[in-house]
Amino acid sequence: MSENATTSPAASPRPAIAGWFTIDDEPALLGNRCTTCGTVFFPKASFFCRNPACNGSEFEETKLSRQGRIWSYTDAQYQPPPPYVPRSAEHTPFAIAAVELAEEQMVVLGQVADGYTVADLHVGQQVELVVEELFTDDNGQQLVWKWRPIGASA
Repeated sequence: MSENATTSPAASPRPAIAGWFTIDDEPALLGNRCTTCGTVFFPKASFFCRNPACNGSEFEETKLSRQGRIWSYTDAQYQPPPPYVPRSAEHTPFAIAAVELAEEQMVVLGQVADGYTVADLHVGQQVELVVEELFTDDNGQQLVWKWRPIGASA
């Protein structure tokens, strides 16, 4: 592609949920930190600190840890309701993991990367954040974050 060539925004992959995660070479969830007490939130806090011991109302965006440990996991045997967009007419079960981020002292729920099932997971297993296609529509490819086991192959 030449320097002067442009791509339409519709053709560029983009996060299905804008502002929740990055899509660079080392994707990260985007949370925020209360400037008063230092508590980190995901999803981001908006108007007031959700820490009951704090009256803060100002936040700074922060990237969350890219790696964590599985705290719990399950699978979605039934198709979730809208706004979930299935990839095909028939629902394919997928694994979901609750991942503990030690530095932030929080647990973040998310799908497990394509190719992995609950049979591939165990509590305490190390995982990393990856970005995969959620679906493609007239606006282009929509991306979502997922958790991928480290050191395992799908």
